[in-house]
Amino acid sequence: MKTFRRKIKDKLNDPKFVTAFEKEKKQIELAIKIAEAREKAGLSQIQLAKKAQVTQQQLSKIENGANCNIVTFIKVCDALNLHLHVA
Repeated sequence: MKTFRRKIKDKLNDPKFVTAFEKEKKQIELAIKIAEAREKAGLSQIQLAKKAQVTQQQLSKIENGANCNIVTFIKVCDALNLHLHVA
């Protein structure tokens, strides 16, 4: 039986898998940054959601790495004074 790490190592030889993996990794990294910024600001999800004028459920989805509407994402970033940089 293959271990998880072995399966991932095998999959990383597949260019399509690597592309999907990298996209998912970026999405999770953004989710973590949002959650960390909220915690650093000392805000609960409910407090930040109110400040950003989104629902707590929408904020939770963002922090869990789920796809979200870009307008919702920008509202949350603005409420946290986070600036997006597009290269």
